[in-house]
Amino acid sequence: MIRDRERMVQFVSDHAVTSEASHGPDSASRRDPFVLDVRPLGRRPGTMSEVHRTVTTPDKLGVEMIGIPAGSDVDLDLRLESVSEGILVTGTACGETAGQCSRCIEPIDGTVTVFLTELFAYPDSVTEQTTEEDDVHRIVDDRIDLEQSIIDAVALELPMSPLCSEDCPGLCQVCGIRLAVAEPGHAHELIDPRWAGLENKFSELAEDGNPDDQESRD
Repeated sequence: MIRDRERMVQFVSDHAVTSEASHGPDSASRRDPFVLDVRPLGRRPGTMSEVHRTVTTPDKLGVEMIGIPAGSDVDLDLRLESVSEGILVTGTACGETAGQCSRCIEPIDGTVTVFLTELFAYPDSVTEQTTEEDDVHRIVDDRIDLEQSIIDAVALELPMSPLCSEDCPGLCQVCGIRLAVAEPGHAHELIDPRWAGLENKFSELAEDGNPDDQESRD
C-alpha cells in the first residue's frame, strides 16, 4: 500500500508542469512582463529576432514626481542579436507618464521614450567570468530580464523637477494659490513681526480716537 502511494506521488511529480508550460508564454509575460525567452536564438552569433509587444508594468517606472504609473502599458520595440559573449538587446521602450509640476503641484502628463543597448552575458562566457556582478547583465535560465534596464533608462530620461510649463510661476508663498491663475498683481501686505506690536497699538488708538480731539469737543 505504501509502495503504491509512493509510486503515485512519483508519477505526479514526473508529469507535473509549470504554470508557463500549462498556460503558454503569455502567462509568463503577464507575471514578468519584461522577461524575454532567448532560447530560440541559441548561441549562434549573428542570429537575430525582433520583439514588438505591449506589456503592463506592475510597478511605477520613473522618479518621485513623474513616471509611468503602475498598471500602465509600455510598448517594447526591440531587436535581440546573438553575439559571441551573449545577447545584445537594442531598441526602445515607450509609455505614457503622469506626475505633478514641481512648482505649482498641478497634474501633468506626457510620453517618455527610452533607447536601450544592453548586453546580457552567456553563462560561463569570458564576459560573465571576468566582469563584476553589478557591471553586466546575465542570462538566467535562457531568459533575460529587461526590467532594471528600463527602470534605469526611464529614471535618467525624466526630469527630477518636472514643470507644467517653463515659465510656471509656482504658488503664492503666503496663501498657496497658483500664481498662474491669480489676479494680476496678486500680493499680500506683510509686516515685519518686530513691528507687529506697534502696529496693533496704532490700530487701537485709531479705533478709540485721539484723546486731545475728544477733550476739545467736550
